[in-house]
Amino acid sequence: MKFIFVHGMGHTAASWEETISYMKNKQDIVCPDLSAILNGKEASYPNLCSAFAEYCNQFEEQIHLCGLSLGGVLALDYSLKFPEKVKSLVLIGTPHKIPKFMLSVQNVIFRFFPKSMFDGMVFDKNATSVLTNSMRELDFTDKVKMVQCPTLVLCGEKDSANKKSAYYLAENIPHAELKVIKNTGHIVNEENPKGLAEILDSWR
Repeated sequence: MKFIFVHGMGHTAASWEETISYMKNKQDIVCPDLSAILNGKEASYPNLCSAFAEYCNQFEEQIHLCGLSLGGVLALDYSLKFPEKVKSLVLIGTPHKIPKFMLSVQNVIFRFFPKSMFDGMVFDKNATSVLTNSMRELDFTDKVKMVQCPTLVLCGEKDSANKKSAYYLAENIPHAELKVIKNTGHIVNEENPKGLAEILDSWR
């Protein structure tokens, strides 16, 4: 059974490497690169969501999904559309609703960033702008109660932007469990890879 780890918007599949290095069972873990699975299509959320579903559906058996930030949004979305495919779900720093004001401020800031600032990110400057704008209307507020699989909600103690959402997800997804990771911000897999690995090992 595959464990699919999904990275966030500002990172790549490689962001999971250190976390995976601490885990006991590594052989069944795969980390798709979100840019690569688009296969040249525009980086809009509908295109990315469709490409991610196609990626997951290639596995005949049920899958375990673990996503951070954008990766968590994709994992949550997939679990709602294909409940029969998802064995378990881990959501890290995942918003249940896209904050439009914060997104607008972020997009304004991005305009002044040179293209080189996006070199270490999975999407370039233009693709990042397209993707964020296409996510403005995403809202899972009334849908999360339909998640059917066991769910672990994780959030860094210092991730103030997503902590409220973490509590909402944990309270509204049936039988969900919440863990707040101390001394950690939003990018849990890079800020506290060993602690995250221990939590995921005990969850699996």
